[in-house]
Amino acid sequence: MNRHSSNPPIEQGIRLSLSAGQREAQQCFRAIVAEEVSPHAGQWDRQGEVPLAMIERLRELGWLGAIVPPELGGGGLDALTYGLLTEEIGRGCSSLRSLLTVHDMVTLALLRWASAEVKATVVPSLGSGRRLAALALSEPNVGSDAVAVETLALRDGEEIVLEGRKKWITFGEIADELLVLARLDDQPTAFLVAGETPGLTRRPLRSVVGTRASRLAEIHLEGCRIPLSRQVGRVGGGVSHVFTTALDHGRYSVAWGAVGIAQACLDACLAYAGQRRQGGALLIDHQLIRRTLTEMIAATRAARLLCLRAGWLRAERDPGALAETMVAKYFASRTAVSVANDAVQLHGANGLCEDYPVERYLRDAKVTEIIEGSTEIQQITIPRLPLDEI
Repeated sequence: MNRHSSNPPIEQGIRLSLSAGQREAQQCFRAIVAEEVSPHAGQWDRQGEVPLAMIERLRELGWLGAIVPPELGGGGLDALTYGLLTEEIGRGCSSLRSLLTVHDMVTLALLRWASAEVKATVVPSLGSGRRLAALALSEPNVGSDAVAVETLALRDGEEIVLEGRKKWITFGEIADELLVLARLDDQPTAFLVAGETPGLTRRPLRSVVGTRASRLAEIHLEGCRIPLSRQVGRVGGGVSHVFTTALDHGRYSVAWGAVGIAQACLDACLAYAGQRRQGGALLIDHQLIRRTLTEMIAATRAARLLCLRAGWLRAERDPGALAETMVAKYFASRTAVSVANDAVQLHGANGLCEDYPVERYLRDAKVTEIIEGSTEIQQITIPRLPLDEI
């Protein structure tokens, strides 16, 4: 059988190769990122924001909402091709990758749980990228324990009134729609709030360690009134249903983005070791350096294979996809931190300055261990999941 056929063989749930179309898409993603993203990522990091012109470029490319069905304005990418896109963007700029992550987390959650009115009026504008979405979950006093959310929602006739604060909201500074978790009747419930709603204000957050260009914001909700139709899912289903759907996609996107960081570190180290001399020889001619590079190569490839497995299972709508996605995110994020740490060490003092990108890769890698389920939360969750043998 031709290993590059459009329908590669399946064996025990694992596809043995990418299709020709997927490889072509991967090369296209890689070329665009190498030309339009990677050369500018350091500047965006120092400035603390992804330029609006770059976000408009994502719209033109169809990369915002790329996984949304075409009939709803999206690009209709399969799960695996979407993962390849996320890896390449993460390889160039983790802050830009985070925009795709949160935008599509919200969009997919709405596709599954929103009212017919929201699906008809809001989702197409998100699928096409005309409007940007952000996930408003974390609060000043609430992180991983989402059910302890403090933001309040009160019914007032055919409206919901929201009061509270959200913090560390990725692209919250410019989002047009925010998926907010609040307590209604003392139960965690999800609501979609338009960015222009009276009573919603934003405070940009700067000087963070990683993904500095992701336009983080603190969101203040003071008497925000929204139509009851913008409640997403049932009362009490905000965490168990709506945000679980969003976070599952977020873990998948972050896992691929972490592989992108690891690959970027490896690329940088191979180039550096091939031109830097130490003790009269190139770094790559030293056995210790080669051993370090070997560990980086093996770990990066292993993380990518876990992401590929998760992607194939998601494409097949296999019920085990959720568990495999969590494993992939856990391993890939830890790999990104480990590989980035080795990359900085290999660069020596140069690895600590902004003239070399590995210091940014290390800062961005650490973020992947915290968002969409911290490493510690996953360590106590994964052993209880129904994991199948490969």
